[in-house]
Amino acid sequence: MGWLLGAVAAWLIGWQINSRLARRPLSRATAFAGPVIFGLTVILIWECLVRGLDISPVLLPPPSQIIQTFGASLPLLWRDFVQTVVKGALTGYVLGCSAAVLLAVAIDRFPFLKRGLLPVGSFMAALPIIGLAPILVMWFGFDWQSKAAVVVVMVFFPMLVNTVEGLSDTGAMQRDLMRTYAAGYWKTLFKLRLPAAMPFIFNGLKIATTLALIGAIVAEFFGSPTKGMGFRISISVGQLAMDLVWAEIVVAAIAGSAFYGAIALLEKTLTFWHPSQRGRM
Repeated sequence: MGWLLGAVAAWLIGWQINSRLARRPLSRATAFAGPVIFGLTVILIWECLVRGLDISPVLLPPPSQIIQTFGASLPLLWRDFVQTVVKGALTGYVLGCSAAVLLAVAIDRFPFLKRGLLPVGSFMAALPIIGLAPILVMWFGFDWQSKAAVVVVMVFFPMLVNTVEGLSDTGAMQRDLMRTYAAGYWKTLFKLRLPAAMPFIFNGLKIATTLALIGAIVAEFFGSPTKGMGFRISISVGQLAMDLVWAEIVVAAIAGSAFYGAIALLEKTLTFWHPSQRGRM
């Protein structure tokens, strides 16, 4: 009974603190404190409910057990992180996004390519990953190269569509002004169209961050060496080691949030002039 009362108390305290923060003027401190307090409240309620209702750790381990497993498994988690995130997801992300930007420039330069290549890109985006991953694993092997290939396929189309849309965002008056300066296509591209397309490009990059991590993890379910986050989750589920599964999920959540945050910070630095960035904390 005490654990259930603790859950209610944690909810009330978190609610009161966040209510007071919401009435204060927005600042960096309050913007950061709100999510942190909410997250801590959820963790406390989770811990109290699992303990109070005597839920089996196989169904839902308490956060204290997950933290303990996380600390005890740091070398293992680090090896899995390097294999999945650094080698698989990041490599595929860079290759897929770079190829999409280059193809978008080619489509912009030669408009007839748009009618032929965009439907192909749409077709690739519609391919189910659970059917595509085993094929790419057979083609590229069980190591990280096949996971990077899956990521390339997943991030390519969102990046391509956003970049093509961004390159066509400039107005006729802006393009006419560049022509009056005798600027050719490439100078107009680098001086006007690519800078104007940056918000669209970063939108595609942010979408691709989550797709890259999901693609790399899911692809490891269909063949992997004895390391990797997807491999570890699959094996741990079979062993009913759900605390280790949750530890891997925590690593994936931290990695995904950091990856997205880094791209968002780069966007704010490079596109500070855009109206969408004005007034942001």
